[in-house]
Amino acid sequence: MFRQHVWMALLLMAPALPLQAADGRTGRGLTEIPDPELSLMRGRYTVGGNNVAWFGVTMVSQWQAGNGATLQGALTLAMDFRSGGAPKLSFQPSVHVTAADAPLPDTHGRSIDSSGLANASGLVQSVQVAGDGNVARNVTTLTVREGGVPAVLSDGAGNVTAQQAGASATAVLEGNQARLQLQVDGQGLVQQWIRNGSVGQGIALAGDGQIASNQLRLELVRNTVGGNLPLSQNVAQAIALNRGMGPGQ
Repeated sequence: MFRQHVWMALLLMAPALPLQAADGRTGRGLTEIPDPELSLMRGRYTVGGNNVAWFGVTMVSQWQAGNGATLQGALTLAMDFRSGGAPKLSFQPSVHVTAADAPLPDTHGRSIDSSGLANASGLVQSVQVAGDGNVARNVTTLTVREGGVPAVLSDGAGNVTAQQAGASATAVLEGNQARLQLQVDGQGLVQQWIRNGSVGQGIALAGDGQIASNQLRLELVRNTVGGNLPLSQNVAQAIALNRGMGPGQ
């Protein structure tokens, strides 16, 4: 379950604190707690609900195929937590495909399998290349700040697609995920995504002389109150609260 992954991540990233046993001994690190002491423990720790004000994701993907065709896609997903409860979502997609008259390079006998990325969790970056003379680049940045929340101009459609001559560009918000995908028949796949428990980028190129890039920007705005929380807790809280991201959730 996604929520379990978040709490496990928080536990792994939390700093070691002084522990005090029932007999008064203190120390640092992991210490076994005896059964009598465990039987007296109640409740659980939760991250405060008013520390993350806004969480934004921007994806930009570009691909120039070996025959000169170009594919571009972008999406912006914003989650506003200031009203409490479920976040207010905004989604703005954009895609474009320009076809070329020249034939696509022959990729007979080449194959790339990226299906395993669907099972990956955490932050993922992948590059798979089966051709020659290709350029591939994945870049991810994270900005954490306090202050004003960016203005949302409008909410776009949930799904947009552009297609020409065997090439397609798609930006999708559905269920609990947002995804940006560029694809050329027989040449490969360029994709980015955010879903429960995973944020990632993948480039798979089977042709020759291709140039592909992914840029992923994460921005987190914290409330001034509670701004001293560890960064790992702020990020985990924002991602945990995005469950059920689809329209109408």
